Amino acid sequence: MKTQRKQRGIVAAALCAALTLGLTGGAYAQQASEVTGGTTTDDTSAGNANGGGLPQIQQQGDVSFVSGGVGLDESKALQQAQNQWPLSLRFTGPGSEFLADVNVRIVDAHNNEVLNTSSRGPYMLVKLRPGHYTVHARYKDKEQSKAVTVAGNGGAKSAFYWNMK
Repeated sequence: MKTQRKQRGIVAAALCAALTLGLTGGAYAQQASEVTGGTTTDDTSAGNANGGGLPQIQQQGDVSFVSGGVGLDESKALQQAQNQWPLSLRFTGPGSEFLADVNVRIVDAHNNEVLNTSSRGPYMLVKLRPGHYTVHARYKDKEQSKAVTVAGNGGAKSAFYWNMK
């Protein structure tokens, strides 16, 4: 009889402790979720509204773009999303080394600048209207320019390579 009462007391104390910890953990999680998460000002890949490891989509004028690919998840997400974007750019160096911080400037056929930004990684996906563009990419002090044509169905790709010897 005494053993049963003791066991019930232990079970009751354990249950009370578990409930207390559960409530405290839930309150902490709720507080944390109010502070973190993807917003339009959050340009990291963690917790953004895009999901699936894709970095936060950014906007400049009427051009949307996303760049990154430093981590494996982000790199895979950008490669898988390429076909859904009108223009896909890739930046590499010697030994296919991925490059970041490449200044990207895109001008249209009338030499109007439509995008001027820096890539956050080796991949950049850009939503442009169909037309003829020139992409100017500068890494450190070396600039390259390439003409691209974005068709109505998209799918234009351009790769930039810097031999840094």
